[in-house]
Amino acid sequence: MIKIVAGIVLGLLIGVGCRWFDIPVPAPPKLIGAILVVAMTVGYLGADRLLSQRQPVATAHLSGTAPPKH
Repeated sequence: MIKIVAGIVLGLLIGVGCRWFDIPVPAPPKLIGAILVVAMTVGYLGADRLLSQRQPVATAHLSGTAPPKH
């Protein structure tokens, strides 16, 4: 929960700083663009969580990520 609050506060501070110093904000200028960024982030995190719960694939040994067999 603290990470969420810290992220929101940091985002607000970056936005205020960009406006105060007249720096182009590193985000889409329209609300729909911001919603798109949020949707992509949620999709990425959801897929990461889903894929991390799956069993390793049979070809994992080819990528060098599988533990060595003894």
